[in-house]
Amino acid sequence: MTSFSRRRILGGAGAALGAAALGATVTDSAAAASAGKAIPAFRPGSHPREEKKSLDELYADARQEGGELVIYAGGDLADLWDATKQAFLSQFPGLKLTMVVDYSKYHEVRVDNQFATDTLVPDLVQLQTVQDFPRWKDMGELLSYKPAGFSALYPQFRDPDGAWVSTGVFAFSYMYDQTLGSGGPATPRELVNSRWRGAIASSYPNDDDAVLYLYKLYTEAYGWDWVRRLAAQEVEFARGSFTPIFSVSGKQKLIGIGGAGSLTAPVAPGVQWAVPDGHPFMAWGQRAAILARAKHPAAAKLYLNWQLSRAVQEQSATGWSVRTDVTPAGGLKPIWEYPNAHLDGFPHFMADRAEAERWRQTFTLYFGEVQGAPTPGSLGLHPGR
Repeated sequence: MTSFSRRRILGGAGAALGAAALGATVTDSAAAASAGKAIPAFRPGSHPREEKKSLDELYADARQEGGELVIYAGGDLADLWDATKQAFLSQFPGLKLTMVVDYSKYHEVRVDNQFATDTLVPDLVQLQTVQDFPRWKDMGELLSYKPAGFSALYPQFRDPDGAWVSTGVFAFSYMYDQTLGSGGPATPRELVNSRWRGAIASSYPNDDDAVLYLYKLYTEAYGWDWVRRLAAQEVEFARGSFTPIFSVSGKQKLIGIGGAGSLTAPVAPGVQWAVPDGHPFMAWGQRAAILARAKHPAAAKLYLNWQLSRAVQEQSATGWSVRTDVTPAGGLKPIWEYPNAHLDGFPHFMADRAEAERWRQTFTLYFGEVQGAPTPGSLGLHPGR
């Protein structure tokens, strides 16, 4: 498969995007975790203070703790977060970072099963399944911790008690071959034009919840007849949100649907990612949290503080930051100033699993069952152990 830079298709998106219990020291937390005990993450009326230590001080804490960190990260390719990993280890040499990448929906149930069987592997999770974080908070499985820069985060990108933060902005839309120029589809509505029959690649909307939400927005904007006509376009569906990007960049298809992108630079050679005014696309903040039973909470705190630092946020691959005090690159507005990004809508959609399932199965009727193996591979119950 062709390999592109652009930080490995914005993971790539993670390189620039990017929880100890209140009253518990790092040593206390690690000891409790080693004993298999859940650390009380939240106390009624508690208000953890924002981190005051520098990255150098947190680095020293992480080294004293043992210098290891395990992260379960949502993504489509095993090496998706390699650029993030290398940037982190370059700044903090001597640490060992294990970054396990899988579809967020598999990490979600994997972590739940590890909770249930007292076999927890990761210290920190960063996932697209935004609905899990309030649930895990209510279960007492997340540490209450506010990294430096917490107060500068856009309010939707942080839990008020510090249970989780969003470390980076992702966005999905459609894209097309740059050689089309002004002849490319000006809006998603035009994707059903017979001119594009056999020329479209898409990630499955019934496989990835973010793509599912994008297709839902298209359906609400253009109607079910638009969906029927798209189904007749001989769309090439595949697993993984990177697949339409690869198809367009590799000149296999002219148009892609349901992939990440940036308005500041091509996500891959020859690919124009499009978000026309007045037409829907979708964006969200990828949430991250330190687990209450983390074996390496000091290293996890260092990672969160690093991800939210101005230096990292200012280099965001999408151009958008989760911080309100970082000016977006390339003349962009902050992501929350794009009403057609539906930033509010995605968490609500993800929280209603019955509704999401109805949309998923309805699109299955139009486009068929998901085919193919998971693109990060089949990782089992305890990857990273």
